Amino acid sequence: MPTSPQDPQRAPRTAVVVGTGAIAHSHVRALRALGDRVEVVAAVDVDADRAAAFAAEWSVPRTAATLTEVLADGPVDLVHVCTPPAAHVDLSQEALAVGATVVVEKPVALSLAETDRLLAAERASTGSVAVVSQHRFGSGVQRLRSLVEDGSLGRPLVTTCLTQWYRADAYFQVPWRGTFALEGGGTTMGHGIHQLDVLLAVLGPWEEVSAMAAHGSRPTETEEVSVATVRFADGSLASVVNSAVSVRETTVMRFDLQFATVELTHLYGYRDDDFRVTAAPGHEEAVEAAWAREPRGVPSSHQAQFRAVLDALDTGGTPPVPLAAARETLELVAAVYASAFTGKPVRRGEIDASNPFWAAMDGTGAVWH
Repeated sequence: MPTSPQDPQRAPRTAVVVGTGAIAHSHVRALRALGDRVEVVAAVDVDADRAAAFAAEWSVPRTAATLTEVLADGPVDLVHVCTPPAAHVDLSQEALAVGATVVVEKPVALSLAETDRLLAAERASTGSVAVVSQHRFGSGVQRLRSLVEDGSLGRPLVTTCLTQWYRADAYFQVPWRGTFALEGGGTTMGHGIHQLDVLLAVLGPWEEVSAMAAHGSRPTETEEVSVATVRFADGSLASVVNSAVSVRETTVMRFDLQFATVELTHLYGYRDDDFRVTAAPGHEEAVEAAWAREPRGVPSSHQAQFRAVLDALDTGGTPPVPLAAARETLELVAAVYASAFTGKPVRRGEIDASNPFWAAMDGTGAVWH
């Protein structure tokens, strides 16, 4: 008889965390908050001291220098990839080879080429890849997405998407940061990708991008600012700003629809009360009733997504956000770079294997090189 996601008789899922830097702590904290549904059985890091300190802090019973060592001892359910981006694809492929479910941080890969290689590995595996996209899972975005899909707020018209963050020079002293070869890009790839992901989750497919990028105020080879205009398949437009030089940090998404404006203002995570809804004249009651719907009370978080991953595993579904959906977001990121560095608009689907921006986000080289 099938068991439900909350069945107390189900043995805990086993999880391995690979990479024990700052984001790994967020992963384990979120997993621990899910109680006995999952057990972290090993921590993997090339730095033995860091792995030991991490294991001691979180009472993880085992450490190892490589994922290979852990997988050799038997199957695990989940492999959480929390390393710098350059290692994501190889580690994910290794986990897929033994049928594990991979939960990998953004960006999932350094390029569309690497993503397509991982998609091929996923198709050959009984496992799957879920890409961390925690802002999709707060109740506010879940509700907004539902209301846009069913037309309760009317047709989307124009959206503003601002990721205005601040990173001092010291942030880029970590060797892999600020390089196309190891990080894949700058603030567009590393910061703005979270909001771009929400943009696509709410508005659906994009069609065309025109962008510019700027560089020179930080010790980095990548952009510190990008500005883009995006046209969506429904005809609506979005203005997108990504910045690592904004001293007063903020994250703002504003959706102007036929019957309402929905504004979300936060920084690194949101709650329901971070949304502001303004109805168009004559639509006040309908908009108020629509926005009062469920779900409610769930902040954007790793915990919310990991709960959904476990629910999918327990019911035989595909863990969210699947790799194919994450590729759509990465394609939009690649289009921003391609447009910024070529000075030309880029259409969805244009960046294929014959295009230099498929193999690397800087294509044949950033314009300031």
